Amino acid sequence: MQLKGLVKFFTAALILISLYQLSFTFVARNVESKARKQAVKAAHAANPEAGKEQLDSLAEVNYEAITDSLQGEVVYKIPLVKDFTYMDVKSQELNLGLDLQGGMNVTLEVSLDELVRSMSNNPKDARLSKAIDDANKAKANSQADFVTLFGQQFMQANPGAKLAYLFTKPSDKEITLNSTNEQVIAKIQKEAKDAIVRTHKVLLTRIDKFGVANPNVNLDANKGIITVELAGVRNPDRVRTYLQATASLEFYVVAKDAAVVEAFQKADAALESYLASGNKKIDTTAATVANDSAAVAVATPDSGAAAKDTSLASMMNNSNATAAADTNTKGKNPLLSLVAPVQGGGGELFFISKRDVKKFEEYMKLDVVKSKIPSKIKICIGVDQSTRKDPNGVLPVYALTTTVDGGARLDGSAIERAYADMDQLKGGWEIVMTMNNTGSNIWKKMTGENVGRQVAVVLDDRVYSAPNIISEISGGITSITGGFTAQQAQDLANILNTGKLPAPANIVQEQVVGPTLGAEAVDSGMNSLLISFIVIFLLMLVYYNTGGIVANISLVLNVLFTIGILAGLGATLTMPGIAGLVLGIGMAVDTNVIIFERIKEELAGGASYEEAVKKGYYNSLAPVLDGHVTILITSIILFIFGLGPVLGFATTQIISILLSLFCGILVSRLVTDIYMRRGRHFKYFTGLSKSIFRKAHFNFIGARKVAYGISIVVLLAGVASFFNGFNYGVEFDGGRSYTIKFEEKLNTEKVRDVLHNTFGEYPVVKTIGQDNHLNITTAYLIKKPGKEVEAEVATKLLEGLKAGNFIPATTTMQEFTTKYVQSSQTVLPTISDDLKMGAIEATILSLLAIFVYILLRFRKWQYSVGTIVALLHDVAVTLAVFSFFKGMVPFALEIDQHFIAAVLTVIGFSMNDTVIVFDRIREYFRKNPGEGKQSVINRAINDTLSRTIMTSLTVFLSVLILFIFGGEVTRGFAFAMLIGVITGTYSSIFVAAPVLVDMDRKDTLSAEVDKEARIEELKKMA
Repeated sequence: MQLKGLVKFFTAALILISLYQLSFTFVARNVESKARKQAVKAAHAANPEAGKEQLDSLAEVNYEAITDSLQGEVVYKIPLVKDFTYMDVKSQELNLGLDLQGGMNVTLEVSLDELVRSMSNNPKDARLSKAIDDANKAKANSQADFVTLFGQQFMQANPGAKLAYLFTKPSDKEITLNSTNEQVIAKIQKEAKDAIVRTHKVLLTRIDKFGVANPNVNLDANKGIITVELAGVRNPDRVRTYLQATASLEFYVVAKDAAVVEAFQKADAALESYLASGNKKIDTTAATVANDSAAVAVATPDSGAAAKDTSLASMMNNSNATAAADTNTKGKNPLLSLVAPVQGGGGELFFISKRDVKKFEEYMKLDVVKSKIPSKIKICIGVDQSTRKDPNGVLPVYALTTTVDGGARLDGSAIERAYADMDQLKGGWEIVMTMNNTGSNIWKKMTGENVGRQVAVVLDDRVYSAPNIISEISGGITSITGGFTAQQAQDLANILNTGKLPAPANIVQEQVVGPTLGAEAVDSGMNSLLISFIVIFLLMLVYYNTGGIVANISLVLNVLFTIGILAGLGATLTMPGIAGLVLGIGMAVDTNVIIFERIKEELAGGASYEEAVKKGYYNSLAPVLDGHVTILITSIILFIFGLGPVLGFATTQIISILLSLFCGILVSRLVTDIYMRRGRHFKYFTGLSKSIFRKAHFNFIGARKVAYGISIVVLLAGVASFFNGFNYGVEFDGGRSYTIKFEEKLNTEKVRDVLHNTFGEYPVVKTIGQDNHLNITTAYLIKKPGKEVEAEVATKLLEGLKAGNFIPATTTMQEFTTKYVQSSQTVLPTISDDLKMGAIEATILSLLAIFVYILLRFRKWQYSVGTIVALLHDVAVTLAVFSFFKGMVPFALEIDQHFIAAVLTVIGFSMNDTVIVFDRIREYFRKNPGEGKQSVINRAINDTLSRTIMTSLTVFLSVLILFIFGGEVTRGFAFAMLIGVITGTYSSIFVAAPVLVDMDRKDTLSAEVDKEARIEELKKMA
């Protein structure tokens, strides 16, 4: 009675808690629906003649203004509890992931190469630079961390050399000249781990100021990876800049003299010889050829007149710009042909076309070039100060005077506060900075000593401004200008206020989902959830009569509790999470199916209703627990190894499995007992369930050799699939993927051929979802991270699509990203390798964990072997289908994280079926120790056949509904699950159990069980 009381209490408590948590979501949606209607109405009233796009844009602005005004307004009152404002409600609603409302998911990798360089006493040391470069190259094909690789590369290139000579500093007492290489590496490792944690903290502070509700930020300290999910953001470029800015603020005096120009001439000659000797270490694929911009003619902002000469190379060689371009095609003046001289008296060294910046910076990184530049000179490129950011414009290049150690005399550590303000003299926005006392004193001395010269304000190695010093500046106040918008100025102020990143964080994977695609995903997800619920609800009534009411009560509570707990935990519901809910509906009734089938057996054997219910629940407990534990094992492993959206699926799955035990065993027994105490009984038979599988006597064991033959063919097909190959998703192959909505259906081969001319390589182009939706994946510039590269690839894609007349030639980049691009994803090779390795490790670990569990549970290795053979069979079928049927079905069959989630789920589900059969085999061995082995196993399979088919059917129907109605995001997952459910059912019946016959030549299974049964009898007698 105490247990029943606890079950009542927890059931009532969970119902109230779930309804309480979900009420915030309903209130928030209601308030926002009214605000949306009001915003649309106001947009029409303000501009009734406007077109749809303009009205939608205006309505969005109105909507944001309305919701902003509601932040502090009470919108929800719970008597005797609290009055909740709109802000309170929003903070407690069920969060929707970016795939359901649009937004951006970013994976950042903390870059440690600059940290290692900063720790050295000689950052420009050639051996140090080579070891860092080699470590970065090795990292692409290694699972080791960067610092370990750095140490290996240094010692390999410099046998016997001591790292201590490069890392000993007077301020650092931990490293001395006597320190071993291992001790130095250990110190760097310690600093690296600390830098990763501090970088995470700085990013958290930044994101808090970004203005996104419920951002999701996770740190994997061991891998140095930070995952950020910002649902609802509409400006990916802003996010990239905001997250990747290191906020390294420095102040330098500008240097401009003949010695620097002469140094560039020498560097140019050295580079020319270097390239002529056949060195190919420079990657210039990201830049246009030099003669595209060798004749750039520019005017300085000060002169206001058009320049009349051309390139610096041309000027120095007394030839015209055309000659410079022509000679450069033969390898002449590779460095100087990229730049143009300054006409006038500005502090700029020269100017460079934006298109040639990447090539210039690659050249400047080469030791052959760096060695010619004076040690106290730093070369930096300026930013575009204009408000109209012309992609074909030019940028200034500055030579800056550094300290002896190559650093800045004053840096961002001196800044106490930064804020955005209007520039009262020039107009536009600027960032005003105030310094602490130490910074103020250095700034005063620095400006006083350099009156008449320029001082450069440098942020993240870009010169934002270089004002002339008219007189000494006291008070510690300065500013940054750069043609900022109000939002850009505020973002930069926030970045400076949160501080410099201890180590740069580079985006290695990103996914952008547009709001339209998110809305479609919500509709498809909710449709699949609702239809699945109705189908399973009706199936329980049709097959189990009034007993199905108990199963449906458990089902309703399971769904309610799962969503309520997700809301209470502050979890984010994603499309894979909805897939987990749909799959959970199919699995939620599994517990009741096992129990009901057992009750039906007891009733068929002549037991009374009370006795049948009692024995049914008691005898079902072990197989129910075993089945759920196996699925739980694979779900936990998926949670550990999964990234991004897959985590949502794993989280939902784990919660649903645990609640299935509570609702399916305890709550359903409580409902049954309450009903029985009134002298009534649930009926468990219908006309259908009385006849189907009730008198099954199939000779499964007799047909095992035929099944073995089929399984061998399947396993060979699985092995052959690795030779036939797979279509890997962008997550595992690396690349940039764009889902684009066109005005009409396009020929994928034609799009592919046109884009080949644009990218210089063939992209992967496939139809996704609707006929006019194409997914385009390219590896163009994938080894070059950075927000500039993202923009460059998108520009190339736009140019290619316009060249093929697939979209209007007048389409701007803004229109392209907002109207045509529905979603995009970027995965760099380093993270794709990690994901591949994680997928392999997760699959192997799942198989090992299940092998060990079955061995512990059944205490016989034969059961474990039968299990693994069946699971390998299931995985082989799935792999074979995805390999040999790729391109043959009208949807994508890709190996990605969703596929791995499906495989692990299939493994758990297949084990659920297999364990039920194994439990019945062991039970029959105990009851009938003298019965033949083949007879026992055959009878066990036949007696559990109804349960096996019903469980498979409920899951199959749920997954089929998800496949049909769930949308493109989960279609590949659902298809893999459909295959897995069919093969899992087959392998449980025809593979796992029959294997026991051939693996148990000495009849040890029945002998061991017979021994256990006698011990139990003796215990009862005692």
